[in-house]
Amino acid sequence: MSVYLDHNATAKVRPEAIAAMTRTMEAVGNPSSIHAAGRAARAAMEQAREQVARLIAAPASTVVFLSGGTEANALAMESAVAAGTRRLIVSAVEHDSIREGAAASGVAVETLPVTRDGTADLDWLRERLGRWDAADGKPFVALMLANNETGVIQPVQAASAIVRAADGWLHVDAIQAAGKIPVDSRALGADTLSISAHKIGGPQGVGALTFGPRATLSRRQHGGGQERGRRGGTENLPGISGFGAAAEIAAEGLAGQAAFRDAAAQRLKATGAVVIGEAAPRLPNTLCVAAPGWTSDLQVMALDLASVMVSAGSACSSGKVKASPVLTAMGLEDLAPCAIRVSGGWCSTAAEWDRFADAWLEAHARHTARRKEVA
Repeated sequence: MSVYLDHNATAKVRPEAIAAMTRTMEAVGNPSSIHAAGRAARAAMEQAREQVARLIAAPASTVVFLSGGTEANALAMESAVAAGTRRLIVSAVEHDSIREGAAASGVAVETLPVTRDGTADLDWLRERLGRWDAADGKPFVALMLANNETGVIQPVQAASAIVRAADGWLHVDAIQAAGKIPVDSRALGADTLSISAHKIGGPQGVGALTFGPRATLSRRQHGGGQERGRRGGTENLPGISGFGAAAEIAAEGLAGQAAFRDAAAQRLKATGAVVIGEAAPRLPNTLCVAAPGWTSDLQVMALDLASVMVSAGSACSSGKVKASPVLTAMGLEDLAPCAIRVSGGWCSTAAEWDRFADAWLEAHARHTARRKEVA
């Protein structure tokens, strides 16, 4: 039995998305053409825009299709800098596309710290914005809705009130949250919000950014004026159609995964394993768990040999485990090299979570026995 529990990396494509993409690829027509085939292509694209907009409770007119979540995050930051921002505040647990994009932005970057449970320190944010230097332009704050490694859900709505009081710009990376929990971009108070198709059962290579009335988007790339002049180039219509179809179904969420995850987590905790972020609100499908003394890469390899696919909570570089910046920011440097991420999706079953726990416990027993032999 092969088990795939790495949906936070990329979800299995939904049959409905494949069907929508196939229909689009079998048709002909450029959405910018005015003849019948072009109009049909345009209609398919706008239908998908409506579907994606409903998933995040945003006006369809504010949804810009891009190549993925990374480009969506980049467009938000580039737009803020183009609008005069000279200092970016980025939470310590943001995705690499935000942290590295901010570092390459050409303006100053500050880190919004998090507590030990992985949630943003809003007292720090309030104090920092309270002494903001007008010479730095409008404050820009990037705070993801849910972390991709731990699943911890951030207090975005409360952060938005703080940012708005300072006349700032709040960007919300909702890439891991969309399709797992309800996302209302306007209720959250997001000025810009990014999502990605392949996290919700759509195809890879397509994402979107939505923007509110306080945000002015710059042009991502020049071309024929597509996406209302914000991103030139013929749209990826098959990808966009698949995105829309997946978004239509993903609105159901993944609440049912929580029971499967928690049952597996309890079995692992009996061995002394530590669930990261357990005290905080988390995505229902995500389990970040650390086994002290058993490195992430060894866990992932042992599970892979048992036909169970998960991700490491830390990256391996040049044969050495590199601690996850997310767990390090949470003050969990000791656990970071020993953490893995297990993430279910729209098609994950209780039996698959049980199989993961079985395989992990079997591998943990072997690892423990070897350590005792060496000792």
